[in-house]
Amino acid sequence: MQTEFAFELPTGYLDATGQVHRQGVMRLARTIDEVEPMSDPRVQANPAYATVIILARVILALGALPDISPMVIEGLFAGDLNYLQNFYRKINGLVE
Repeated sequence: MQTEFAFELPTGYLDATGQVHRQGVMRLARTIDEVEPMSDPRVQANPAYATVIILARVILALGALPDISPMVIEGLFAGDLNYLQNFYRKINGLVE
């Protein structure tokens, strides 16, 4: 059973040094990945923030970045965020 999936961002994450990170790996989500963020104060204040936390949990790698945090997801270009949301739905069977 495949649980990890490679992806390539359309634009890429631009880090503080100017390096662009485009290739990454996302794993299948577990129930806890969608449930646990709901208790986060940032999600309670803004339900849309759940997407940021969930993606930070399920993205295992992005280029040479040592860690994928919500701050990294916050720094994505809008087109890349949209791409990752669609990719998440696709690999988790949430879209037909």
